[in-house]
Amino acid sequence: MTSATLLTPASTSSRPDEPRPGPARTRERAYVRSLVVLDTTVLTVAVLVGYVARFGDDAPGGSKIPYVLVAPGLVLAWLVSLRVLRCYDDRVLGYGADEYRRVGTASLRLAGGIAIAGYIADVGVSRGFLGISFAVGMLGLEVARFAARKRLHRARSEGAGWSRKVLVVGDTAHVLELVHTLRREPYAGYQVVGACIPDALLAPVAQRLGDVPVVGSFRGIPEAATAIGADTVAVTASGELTATRLRRLGWQLEGTGIDLVVAPALTDVAGPRIHTRPVAGLPLIHVEAPEFRGARKLVKGFVDRAVSSVALTLLLPLLAAIALAIKIDSRGPVLFRQTRVGQGGREFGVYKFRTMVVDADALLAALAARNETDGLMFKMRDDPRVTRIGRLLRKWSLDELPQLVNVLLGHMSLVGPRPPLPSEVARYDGDVARRLLVKPGMTGLWQVSGRSDLSWEDGIRLDLYYVENWSLAADLTILWKTFGAVVNSRGAY
Repeated sequence: MTSATLLTPASTSSRPDEPRPGPARTRERAYVRSLVVLDTTVLTVAVLVGYVARFGDDAPGGSKIPYVLVAPGLVLAWLVSLRVLRCYDDRVLGYGADEYRRVGTASLRLAGGIAIAGYIADVGVSRGFLGISFAVGMLGLEVARFAARKRLHRARSEGAGWSRKVLVVGDTAHVLELVHTLRREPYAGYQVVGACIPDALLAPVAQRLGDVPVVGSFRGIPEAATAIGADTVAVTASGELTATRLRRLGWQLEGTGIDLVVAPALTDVAGPRIHTRPVAGLPLIHVEAPEFRGARKLVKGFVDRAVSSVALTLLLPLLAAIALAIKIDSRGPVLFRQTRVGQGGREFGVYKFRTMVVDADALLAALAARNETDGLMFKMRDDPRVTRIGRLLRKWSLDELPQLVNVLLGHMSLVGPRPPLPSEVARYDGDVARRLLVKPGMTGLWQVSGRSDLSWEDGIRLDLYYVENWSLAADLTILWKTFGAVVNSRGAY
C-alpha cells in the first residue's frame, strides 16, 4: 500500500451560485450514485441469503415478526449507516484503506445497535437470520468496493476525464516534487495541468517546468486556475506563500467550484499516524512515531508462525512435486540457501527452490555489464543462468515457498521489506538502513507494485514506507494483492 503526498483539504465554503461542476466532478458524483446502487444490490442479496439460509423457502411458522418488512428495513438501515459514517465521501473513495475501514465500521456499528435494541425491546428477530445477513453483507460490500475501485483506477489511468485537473502552486523544487509524486500514482485521480510559481522566479524560469506549463505567479492563482480549467489548486511549500496569503486564496476560491488542497512537505506517512490539532486557528499536524515493538508486534509474530505452519502442511504435496521437477530438470540440489540480512542486521540463511544452474554465482561477473536495474541489485530479464523449470517457478513465485520455513523459525515475516544481501547492506547509507528495523518479508509493497520492474529508488521508498507505517490491516491487504501480482506475473523474472 504506497502513499501519494498527503493532500489535506483546506477550509473553503460553498455558495448557492456555485458554477456547474467539471467533467471529473460530474463523473465522481455518477460514481457515488453507482456505489449506492451497488451497495443496495449487495445488501438485498445478503438479506435474501440470510432469510433463505435460516428459514428455507417457507415463511417462519409461528413467528410474529413480519420479515417482509424487517428485510427491507434492514437494507434501508444499513444504507443509512453507510451514509452517516461517510462511506460515500469522495475524499476517501478510490484511494487508501479508509474507505474499506469506514464500510466495516458502519456495518459493525449497525449490527451492535440492532443487537442492543433487540435485547432491550425483547424483539425476537432470528439471530441466525441477522448473523448470516451481516456476515454475507459485510464481505459482499468490501468485495464490491474493491471491484468498483479497480474499475475506477483503470478509468483514471486511461484518462477519459476521470481525474481532477490540478494547478500546483509553490516554488520550483517543491512543484516538481509534487508533480512527480502525483504522476507516480495516476489512479489517485490528480492530473497536473499547470503551475504557479513566485513572481521572483518567473523571469529566469522558462514557460515550462519540465513538461508542466507555468501559467502564472502567486498574484493571479484563481485567474490561472480558471484559464486552464483546473478544478483543484494544490498548494505546496514556498517561503512567499504565507498563512495570510493562503487564507486569502481560500476566500478568493469561494464560489468558484475550485477545491483548495494543501500538500505539506511531510511525505510517506500513513493516515493512522497523522492527527490534526487546531491550536489558535492553526491546524498542527501531529505525527506519531513508528511502532517497532509492543502488543501488535507480538500478534504479528504469532500470526506469522501460525499461518506458515498451516501453509507448510497444506502445501506439502505441491512442495514435493516442485522438488521432483527440479531434480529431473537439472543437476544440483533442490533447495538453494543464501545468506541474507534480517532484523537488526543479523544474518540468516534464506531458503528458496533452486532456479539457476549450480555455478550461477561464478557466472555473475561475466553478466554484470548486462544488469537491467539501477542501484545495488542485479536483475536480468533473460538471465541465461535460469533453468527451464526455474523460469516457470519464478513466473509464479513458487521458488519462494520454502521461505515459509524462515517465517516459522522467526527469521522472516509474511509481509515486510525485501531481504537484502550482505553486499547490499554494506553499501547502505543511513536512510536505507532503516529497512533493517523490522523483519524482512516473503512479500511486501515491492511485490505488489511491480517487483523486478521497480527501480532501486522506488523499491527502497516502498520498503521504508512499510517500515514506518506497517499495520496488521495493511499486511492483510498486501497478502491479498500478492495473489493478484502472482497471477498476473508482474515483474517476475
